[in-house]
Amino acid sequence: MAVTKEDVLREAHDKGVKFIRLQFTDILGVLKNIAMPIEQLEKALDGEMMFDGSSIEGFVRIEESDMYLKPDPDTFMVFPWRPAEGGVARIMCDVYNPDGTPFSGCPRNTLKRAIAEASELGYTLFVGPELEFFLFHVDTEGRATTITHDKAGYFDMTPVDLGESARRDMVLNLEQMGFEIEASHHEVAPGQHEIDFKYADALEMADKMVTFRFVVRTVAQRHGLHATFMPKPIFGINGSGMHVNQSLFKDGKNAFYDPSDSMGLSKEAYQYIAGIMKHAKAFTAITNPTVNSYKRLVPGYEAPCYIAWSGRNRSPLIRIPAKRGPSTRIELRSPDPSCNPYLALAVQLKAGLDGIKNNLVPPTAVDLNIFAMNNEERKELGIDSLPGDLSEALKELSNDEEIKDALGPHILNRFLEAKSKEYEEFRMAVHKWEIDRYLETY
Repeated sequence: MAVTKEDVLREAHDKGVKFIRLQFTDILGVLKNIAMPIEQLEKALDGEMMFDGSSIEGFVRIEESDMYLKPDPDTFMVFPWRPAEGGVARIMCDVYNPDGTPFSGCPRNTLKRAIAEASELGYTLFVGPELEFFLFHVDTEGRATTITHDKAGYFDMTPVDLGESARRDMVLNLEQMGFEIEASHHEVAPGQHEIDFKYADALEMADKMVTFRFVVRTVAQRHGLHATFMPKPIFGINGSGMHVNQSLFKDGKNAFYDPSDSMGLSKEAYQYIAGIMKHAKAFTAITNPTVNSYKRLVPGYEAPCYIAWSGRNRSPLIRIPAKRGPSTRIELRSPDPSCNPYLALAVQLKAGLDGIKNNLVPPTAVDLNIFAMNNEERKELGIDSLPGDLSEALKELSNDEEIKDALGPHILNRFLEAKSKEYEEFRMAVHKWEIDRYLETY
């Protein structure tokens, strides 16, 4: 049952909330806050809170800057940590134009459009992400380093894993905020961690992913550590991914499951896989949106860089986890946690739906280790690669009408503009590797 304005006001009062953070993301996925005292909450819930959109990355120009925030009562959460002056709560917002229409530059509205398209076909997307992150020490001035004293590996425990108490605190805080945590463990690389939470519908999950990153960073800071969702902070060890488990439900049942199929997958599941594979090159700009993202998508570190699928191994782009029945799902392994969750889920859903609407058929599953193959062997099997860098990914995005339509012209143009500039700055910068390699040689 939907949460009402009255429910929110009552809970805020009962829990002693003194301050509210109205939250939304810019196009790049950076969380924005407008903080206000509890006395303004009713006005905010009525959609009367205005802010200057020209100050937000990729929103609007100065001459059209007035924007309204429309809070979603379902997203009201009280932060477990309490400052001395009283509780703080957050509520996620949609951004609206002054005339009352949804703002086309709002990432949350973009995901809602994709969800509405799925709904017209009778489908609901459920998502379970696996977000990895690193915990690093800070220097004497509180700035982040890439130093970790932890020498732990996959699933290790104390005393080796020095980040465990911080991770435990993160789990406790998230649980108090209504997250159902399914697993929490040390990842492959030193200083790397993963916390998995129970699947939910796409909009609820995108809100949770944004909140998750905020909570992890906040709790890490309170432990004297810096949490980063940067995909590849250290050369030579595994980067951080954000595997996205996803399934469509129709009439309350998992539409990806068919017990009569040899793999237990329905026709829709195969079509959805085909749609994801068809558009993977284009949506990679959204799911892997930084220059650094492409330092992770290389052979040898478990991250997929080849467009293939398998029911068995972890080297392809898409893996089919073993569980069937209501748990039947596909796992897209390429996204990383630096993405904007709203846009990342919107483009994946749009790609999958294209597969269903056009009865696309995926290529044969590849159950061999793709990383061990040479170029000729991959070519023989028709295995293509994801973009090799951000520039290539932006070109692919510019040429894919389906993914462009998922984003809409406003977000597409602002995103391309911001990311092209980012890549150009990177291209022109002189990096330490170049100094080490060339300074004394030439």
